[in-house]
Amino acid sequence: MTSVDLGPEIVPDSQYRGLTAALPDTIRPYWLLARFDRPIGWQLLFWPGAWGVALAGGIVSHWSAILLIMIGAVAMRGAGCVYNDIVDRDLDRQVARTRARPLASGAVSLKAAWAWLLLLCLVGLAVLTALQSRTVAIIAIASLAPVAAYPFMKRITWWPQLWLGIVFSWALPVGWAAVTGWPESILPPMLLYLGSILWVIGYDTIYALQDREDDALIGIRSSALRLGRHVRGGVGIFYALALMLWAAAFWTVRPQPLALAALLPMAVHLGWQVMNLREADGGDALAKFRSNRFAGLLMLLACATVGSAG
Repeated sequence: MTSVDLGPEIVPDSQYRGLTAALPDTIRPYWLLARFDRPIGWQLLFWPGAWGVALAGGIVSHWSAILLIMIGAVAMRGAGCVYNDIVDRDLDRQVARTRARPLASGAVSLKAAWAWLLLLCLVGLAVLTALQSRTVAIIAIASLAPVAAYPFMKRITWWPQLWLGIVFSWALPVGWAAVTGWPESILPPMLLYLGSILWVIGYDTIYALQDREDDALIGIRSSALRLGRHVRGGVGIFYALALMLWAAAFWTVRPQPLALAALLPMAVHLGWQVMNLREADGGDALAKFRSNRFAGLLMLLACATVGSAG
């Protein structure tokens, strides 16, 4: 394994540069490979799981499940990134934003990356064991197939963001089942899950704006390329449909108009993203994408409000 200067390793959306810079040279490439320098990824993976717990009425009684879901999100998002880079290491060398990634640059060997992936998966397995629910375990293990398929989607479809939505929303039924066991009705979590998929398509389309030119040159497909000049309108439609599905989910839990009012802060924030998005500005696209960590919190508060009163 070779040591790589920290400067070119840090991509534009990297964070916590101080902590990353302070790590020993032998550890830092693995930290970067799992994207621990970019917590936005595990945060976006975590939020739907927390929503499921909250809408099921477990925001207080099942706080430990929320904590375990967070730990699992950190570990499994890291594992997903390692696996993605293993699959995409040749493509990453051709894209300016990704060519300095540890596998693409040679800072981590392929064998070491597989070992790191296994270790992160073991952490995820420990989380499943701690949740002590067969239903949760079945739901979580079922996610392995779509997770394994995701890195290949950008090669075969213009909508890999849809597949990412399926994967990144999977924690939602896990959170719901952690509170309810095997639910009598799957309608509320299913509506919330489908809405989450559309939310992910929207924010990841914004994220993909950063790579449109490189993606077009090397043949990688994305919703940002497919939508062309209509990204803002497309994202607006995805967000609007997500809000409609979330409203339907809230109504099934608490059929009162006031329950829908809990979604207003989230609706305002998503509307702000769409109205102020500058499609040609990669920096603005990254900022709008990152703002979805705050959107996730707004949705959590909405789910907690409705779930606690339901």
